[in-house]
Formats: sequence, structure tokens, C-alpha cells
Amino acid sequence: MTQDGTLLLTRTEVESLLDLGACIAAVENAFRLRGEGRARPPGVLAFPYAEGGFHIKAAGLDLSRPYFAVKVNGNFTHNPERHAMPAIQGAIVLCDAQNGYPLALLDSIAITIARTGAATAVAAKYLARPESAVATICGCGHQGRVQLAALARVRPIRRVDVFDADPARAEKLARDLGGTLAIEIRPTRDPARSMRESDIVVTCTPSRQPFVMQEDIGPGTFLAAVGADSPEKQELDPRLLAANKCVVDVLDQCAEIGELHHALEAGLVRREDVYAELSEIVAGKKRGRESAAETVVFDSTGTALQDVAAAALVYERAERDGTGTWLRLAG
Repeated sequence: MTQDGTLLLTRTEVESLLDLGACIAAVENAFRLRGEGRARPPGVLAFPYAEGGFHIKAAGLDLSRPYFAVKVNGNFTHNPERHAMPAIQGAIVLCDAQNGYPLALLDSIAITIARTGAATAVAAKYLARPESAVATICGCGHQGRVQLAALARVRPIRRVDVFDADPARAEKLARDLGGTLAIEIRPTRDPARSMRESDIVVTCTPSRQPFVMQEDIGPGTFLAAVGADSPEKQELDPRLLAANKCVVDVLDQCAEIGELHHALEAGLVRREDVYAELSEIVAGKKRGRESAAETVVFDSTGTALQDVAAAALVYERAERDGTGTWLRLAG
């Protein structure tokens, strides 16, 4: 196959091509392929620096063609106030896995945001009670917004309490999304109380110490922990993973950089105590929620399978629509 160039897609262009519903479907398919043994395990490398660090995530999927993608993201929490830059920024290189050709270079931010929310939606579809209507979102940045929008696509959410260390961000999220989603959204300064009253709890903060305690989560709750994607980050009391059904996106990755990492370090769980990877449940290899009373914890560290699925979707739509700028890297 002769390639004509590499397609450059900016953040604005990616956002115009990646709708949340399609992203959720693509991510669910990626987990299914992995669960059926039709995708290799994704890989991850982490490089910490004094003010932040980098993640390099890679995976391949056979979709309309064999794709391979590698994402390099920098995560520097203090960027917004110190440098007027996003905390997370980076790029994805999408390649033809038949011949290695770099098909596209994409800004990674919109994809990272959307695919993370999509993974929570997929997990909630299999692990949250079908009638779940009340939720709490901790963390009201870009990720909190997409988490709420994604949940509303798979469960009949009618009320959401939103919490952020900066109360103004919670209030802004409530104003911005309340009418758009036709959901009652209430800022809260007492997240523990809100979580105890919720069917679904999502944490998507940069916290480095646990703030969700075992006593905050009632029977039957689906708890998605999204914020911990490096060893120093932590949102959950490790006892939550020891006392409840624990599902992970990727076992090896969660054991190194997720909430599972802290539970293992504390000696409260063993790797074999983890119930399943999400891919096993989506593929039907293991059951999801088995009773209305069981509490399920989903440890979501973000997998490159999600990145390649979303990047391939964006690339194919860009080719179809004539979006982007063609580059000749070898020219």
C-alpha cells in the first residue's frame, strides 16, 4: 500500500470529529476485543519529573485495518496557574500496523478526556445498577464534565452532586451542564454525605491522599476511581478495594499506578483478589454486577486500547470529511 502522507489533526479538529456516543461504542468494542483475546495487552511507561511527569501508552487493535497507536502525555498539575497552560497535553501517533506507516499525528487532549469518560460509561453499563439515578462527581474539571455526560448516556441519572476543592468550579459545572443535560446538578461542600446518598460515585481528581473512606460508600454503589494514574496519586481508602468487588481496566497497570497499587502496598489485597479486568466482563467471560446489594469498585487508570480505538475513529472520519493537514514526514 502506498501512503500519501501523515494527517495532522489539531485539538479543535479532533473535538469536531469525536462525539461522545461514538467514543463510548469504540471503547466498548476495544475492551471486547481484548477480552476475546483479539488484542495484545497494552503497554505503559511512566517518567516522573519534579513538577509532573510523562506517560507513554501504546496498543494495537484490528479494526477496519490493523492500527497501532502510541500516546505521549505530559501531566503537570501546576501548569494552569504557573504557565497558563493545560495540566495535561500531548500527542498520539497512529500507525498502519501492517507496514508501520505513520498515518496521523493527533493532539491527544480531546481523545484522553473523551475516552476516559467513555470507559466509565462502559463500566457503569455492566457494573452499576440499571436503575441508578443519583450520582456524585468529585472533581469538576474537563474530566468531571465528560464523566457526567457519559454516565447520563448509560444510566437514568436525574440528580448529581458535584464537588471540587475549588467550589467555584463545582458551581460553574452545575450552571453549564444542568440545562444541557436536563439533570438536577447541585454543588456540594460535603462530598461524604453526597456519596452516601448516591448510586454512582466517580472520583476524577489529582489527589495524593485518600478522601473517599469505606464508610462513605453504601451497599449497591458503583464507584469509579479515575484520578489515580501514577503511583503517587490516590483517592480511595484501600479498604474499599479489600472489602468489595474490584474490577480494573488493566491488572498489571493498576497494580503499578492505580488505586490497586496502594491496596497491594498496604497488604490488604493480593492481585488474585481482583475480580476481573473490564475486558473480561464486556466479552462475557465473567459476570458483571451479580446482585443489587454488592458494591463494585472500578479502578480506571486509562489504557492505550481506549486511545487507539478513539484515534482510529477520528482518523477515519477526518479522511472521510477532508479534515486536517497532510504532512510528508519523510519528504
